[in-house]
Amino acid sequence: MEKAIKLIETEDGSHSLYVPELDETYHSFHGAYRESIHVFFLYGLDHWYMHHPHKQPIRIFEVGFGTGLNAWLSLVWAEQNKIPVLYHSIEPFPIEEELYTQLNYPKLDEDISHYQGYFEELHRAEWDKGDSVTPYFNMKKDKTTLEEVKLYPTDMVFFDAFAPSKQPELWTKDILQKVVDALNPGGVFVTYCAKGQVKRDLAACGLQVETLPGPPGKKEMIRGTKL
Repeated sequence: MEKAIKLIETEDGSHSLYVPELDETYHSFHGAYRESIHVFFLYGLDHWYMHHPHKQPIRIFEVGFGTGLNAWLSLVWAEQNKIPVLYHSIEPFPIEEELYTQLNYPKLDEDISHYQGYFEELHRAEWDKGDSVTPYFNMKKDKTTLEEVKLYPTDMVFFDAFAPSKQPELWTKDILQKVVDALNPGGVFVTYCAKGQVKRDLAACGLQVETLPGPPGKKEMIRGTKL
């Protein structure tokens, strides 16, 4: 019998989930919220937008809807900046309501706490169907795998799969090539992972790869740009 997924608190006070079956967490022990902001926004979406300030809408593809943190922060980003975002996320194993209703992300920052109602709305959104959530945020969640999903042209990739040591099938060169092929010219791929083999494979797939400072508790991360 599989052990149940557990709610845990990370070092910045934000929650994450621990999966006993994989002996893995959904985020860094050093801070789930800080990790997401650092990897996917500071060095991801904010960086992309700085170089493409007039391109709208922004199309984001996320590997691993998971706790919904990246999707919710993207919604907040879209609303605050009044820039339309089309968000496509996949998750073959959605978490249960009893877990996502306990997650504390919307309560961590008073400046954006008024968006908290959208957090559970993102989780409750119908699978395999795209719809407008706010005036500036449209989301399509697919309950499927990276191997099976149909990808659309995209500007940003949030590659937030479990680590290569835990889910190696999601980090093969063929799978990475599928994702890179969906990136528009100038598109950006970001991940918390900093493995040398992943860097080499992304470069072989056609990205200009950078090794950047990682979030708290992690030395490095990867960003790739499609020229």
